[in-house]
Amino acid sequence: MGYITSNTSRIPLEQANWTFWERVGFKFIFSYFILQTVPLDWKYYRDLLAIDWLHIQYRDIFYMARYQPRFFDSPDTFANWAIIALIALFGTAIWEFVTRKQSENRLFSEAALVYWLRVILRYRLAVGILAYGFLKFFPIQAPIPSISNLNTAYGDFTAWKLFSLSLGVVPSYESFLGLVEIIGALLLLYRKTATIATLIILPFTGNIFISNLAYEGGEYVYSLYLISIALLLFSFDAISLFNLLSLEKPTLPNRFKFSFSKPWQQTARLSLKTGFIIFFVGFYGYKTYAGYKNGGYHFPKKPGLAKAAGVYNVSEFRINNRPLPYSKTDSARWQDVVFEKWATLSIKSNRPVKLASAETEEIYANDADRNYEYAGSQGRHYYAYTFDEANQQLLLQNRNRAYANETLTLHVSRPDSAKIILSGLNEHQDSIYVVLDKLNKKYLLNEAQKSGRRRGITL
Repeated sequence: MGYITSNTSRIPLEQANWTFWERVGFKFIFSYFILQTVPLDWKYYRDLLAIDWLHIQYRDIFYMARYQPRFFDSPDTFANWAIIALIALFGTAIWEFVTRKQSENRLFSEAALVYWLRVILRYRLAVGILAYGFLKFFPIQAPIPSISNLNTAYGDFTAWKLFSLSLGVVPSYESFLGLVEIIGALLLLYRKTATIATLIILPFTGNIFISNLAYEGGEYVYSLYLISIALLLFSFDAISLFNLLSLEKPTLPNRFKFSFSKPWQQTARLSLKTGFIIFFVGFYGYKTYAGYKNGGYHFPKKPGLAKAAGVYNVSEFRINNRPLPYSKTDSARWQDVVFEKWATLSIKSNRPVKLASAETEEIYANDADRNYEYAGSQGRHYYAYTFDEANQQLLLQNRNRAYANETLTLHVSRPDSAKIILSGLNEHQDSIYVVLDKLNKKYLLNEAQKSGRRRGITL
């Protein structure tokens, strides 16, 4: 038999007495959080069936774990919460009407539902925290800045991008943050440590929520969603902790435990818990680590022009065979060019850039969709390119969707390892001739790594 623990006595489960408003309030809370946490949207299961389970990737598990009910196609909004609250209110009224004149059996008593609600919330919160925790622990959520990012003026970044870049330059700290999240999530998997877990998760996720507001990020709705779950879990022991720590009154621990009397029930419980840990901790952790070793998910994978990565000064620029001197204000004249290790070329000029946004965490499978390098950044135009080795030509396509029709076809000449000459047609079909001289630029990230003060990558 299961029991509820009060501060003074142990009350059998089926004898718990609730006032009318306590009963109605709980039924609303139960209905609301079940609607918020249990996937009831058919599109969720459609997406599950679309996964290639024989070749499942960590991005599939991430999106599976980030479920939130949505009624609008627009970005996440609190309007979804309002609709769920209305549905929960309507459901509560029906529930109370149906059960008010009958004695509820043991299985569906409010006390038993408290237990099952807490179980559902613990595991839902654990999934949500683990999904982001492993992305930080293997520091890929905020990657090392690209060469183009390091050669972009501070004022050309949005607040969100600056926050991400600032975290990306300290991968060890990012890993520490991920470890904190993982520990909190693991503590949620055990009933006796769930309250300790919320004491870790609440300030951590609360800081994420505030950061999203302060830096104009797009995850503030989801982070507050996780906070709401953690707050409800904490509330189960909040009064007891207040009595013990603040009022210094004798307080009994909450020893409520639901009875699984039949052997198959105990086996099913253990099997489900073990399967959860294997899949969301072991398997997802392994897949995230493999993604980290493969270079993360923010930047394209297609390799760029061989031995060309670096920043180049535009020493000579001609348009329609007319030389243009260096200028900070000329929108046609290029100022410098960056070749990334992957097939991206970025050009700095005074030509305006329409900002692309990527404030929410997205794990794209295709290079064309990976917009992190140019999102939230002005001052440079980014181009994906293919290299026609037979004709020594670069075919450039502006990566920003606001310039989807902008293409350039440029012939490549490399007189030596430090010089690249480009000639051909620009986006306006004007002929251009560009001489690029590679700069032997040093970055503090690499210099600190050489001196042994940080772990990083060579740019």
